[in-house]
Amino acid sequence: MSVDLTQFIPSFLEESFEGLELMESSLLNLEQGDDETINSIFRAAHSIKGGAGTFGFNHVTEFTHLVETLLDEMRDGRRNIEQDDVELLLESVDCMRLLIEAIRDEQECDSEKIAENSTRLEETLASSGNVNTEALLINVDDTTDNNNDITRWQIKFIPEHHLVQTGNDPLLLFNALADLGEISLEADAKDLPALNDIDAEELYLSWQLTLCSNASEAEIKEVFEWVEDECELIITKEEHLLAVEVEVKEGIEVNTIDQSSQDEATNITTPIESSFPEPTPKNIPDKPAGKSKNDLGSIRVGVDKVDSLINLVGELVITQSMLSELGNDFDLSKVERLNAGLEQLLQNTKELQESVMRIRMLPISFVFNRFPRLVHDLSKKTGKEIELILKGEQTELDKTVMEQIGDPLVHLVRNAVDHGIESAHVRLANGKPEKGSIVLDAYHQGGSICIEISDDGGGIDRQAVFNKALEKGLVDEKTTLSDSQVFDLLFEPGFSTAKEVSDISGRGVGMDVVKKNIQSLGGRIQVESEQGKGSTFRINLPLTLAILDGQLVRVGKEVYIIPLITIVESLQPQKELINRVSGDMLLYRLREDNVPVIPIYQLFNIPCEFEHIESCLLVVVEADGQKIGLMVDDLLAQQQVVIKSLNDNYQQVQGVSGATILGDGSVAMILDVPGIIEMALTKAQINQQHQSSVQSQITQSISTGVNT
Repeated sequence: MSVDLTQFIPSFLEESFEGLELMESSLLNLEQGDDETINSIFRAAHSIKGGAGTFGFNHVTEFTHLVETLLDEMRDGRRNIEQDDVELLLESVDCMRLLIEAIRDEQECDSEKIAENSTRLEETLASSGNVNTEALLINVDDTTDNNNDITRWQIKFIPEHHLVQTGNDPLLLFNALADLGEISLEADAKDLPALNDIDAEELYLSWQLTLCSNASEAEIKEVFEWVEDECELIITKEEHLLAVEVEVKEGIEVNTIDQSSQDEATNITTPIESSFPEPTPKNIPDKPAGKSKNDLGSIRVGVDKVDSLINLVGELVITQSMLSELGNDFDLSKVERLNAGLEQLLQNTKELQESVMRIRMLPISFVFNRFPRLVHDLSKKTGKEIELILKGEQTELDKTVMEQIGDPLVHLVRNAVDHGIESAHVRLANGKPEKGSIVLDAYHQGGSICIEISDDGGGIDRQAVFNKALEKGLVDEKTTLSDSQVFDLLFEPGFSTAKEVSDISGRGVGMDVVKKNIQSLGGRIQVESEQGKGSTFRINLPLTLAILDGQLVRVGKEVYIIPLITIVESLQPQKELINRVSGDMLLYRLREDNVPVIPIYQLFNIPCEFEHIESCLLVVVEADGQKIGLMVDDLLAQQQVVIKSLNDNYQQVQGVSGATILGDGSVAMILDVPGIIEMALTKAQINQQHQSSVQSQITQSISTGVNT
């Protein structure tokens, strides 16, 4: 029965992308003598090559073989690890990604780029300029020194017929054994079927090998480690030999079976005087590459999360059984048990929901891992030395949010490299280290996640931004803006202060798209900058776009939902603590704070039950260190609500982050507390400016009257 291999292609693609990511991140940190890293890169390439061969993706196999060969020379110590070779390997990883993406998308890839890269790999492999001749000499010496304690090993190797279908090749195993010493082998073809019955994808031979080597049994078994579950392997020590002279030969001859004589070949003996083209720990089919991550098309879930989910489902089934039994012959005497059962059902449902949500949470390293390569390439392109520092990589974020935040982060990092970090000579002239730094940091803040992109570059020229805003008519000369309001102008469409447009990015070029994308996720972005010292772009995002804990409040006939995480307290206002300041702004004295009061009915222009603050309830909320009081008519229940996007179903509304469907079928808006605070502060500032302007005009008028 034949196996339909196409069903495994998605897994191959998934693991290949993981392997490519591992190769890329490891190459960026590769240093001379780092055996562990070079081995992990080699294993990843080998796994991709093996998988591609299994499924018949020969173009991937052939290209990866060149990459693998170059890596092999490096890990064998026969080639020094030079930066040029590392760059070539990084570009080769890009080509491998193109090839695998083409398989995934069933499209043609850039064959010209693949061919160009293949040529460069072949030229590099053919060159000897980077070959570590010293290492080769040392290896020869070592071989000579170790030939004093030789053992003859008999190895019976009977592979399963499907061995080659899993990407393994016995010849590679024999090459690896030859690297341990002198071998000879006999092929046993007794299972070889008639010519017409031969399946080209099946393996019918087995081998008896003799190995003269000073290697231990464990070292020999390690060669077969990759196929140990797919073969019968018997290793026996035949005799102990002393001072055997081992002749190191080069080249291997592989005898082929003459089909015409196969019927006679029940035992084909093909002695091989060991000697293989090149030392081959390289060709050892090693363990698969470590499971790194970064597949946003599927989720890898920890067993603990699955176990928790199964336990909760079990609890839910028990509760359901109890309620079903209770329903039989129900009478009023069982009401108390019914209430207890319903309470248990509610608790189980809530815990089950939380567990399911945790499954969607992934560490943000899924996104961060793309930036070392990005910064590496941009540094090379701009000629700037830049160190990328990643923090909070294990901070978890909902998968949906993570899928959409990648592109805005890429844009901000590119901006930081291109316009944030100064050139080396400018930095040195300003007393800074020659190497600039960019920090990507993620952390939880209340019920949201905060992502910061900071650089220690030249900062944003506040006056230049303001002048540009004047030039574009966004502000007038008399406008007084805070630093954050000035920097917020960078997110206006088409706004840029860059003197030269580069192909990398420009601070301000496309930033409106960045802000729009972040807002579509229910998030917001703020900018802090100090000229000469650097800038920080801070993004606040909800942990999930699916569900939140909310406080239902009533204003007139409308019901709104305030995210529970933002609520500090709710209170009945006391008249003596209420103040009205310039700009007609209400302030409430809450212990040490003067909290601005925002009537929701005014915010959304709806009728309400109580218009005076003394008659209303005040819900004090906080975001980004700012507190405001939301004036509502009544407090209703607290409950978890399923968030529906306004962007998808209607359009973005200022002060509203989304909507939900309540139990009675009505629609309720979810308030965007940070957005409302921003609106309130802006309004207060405008009022204050207007008040100052009026006072100034009055003062000038009085002064003019006195003089006349």
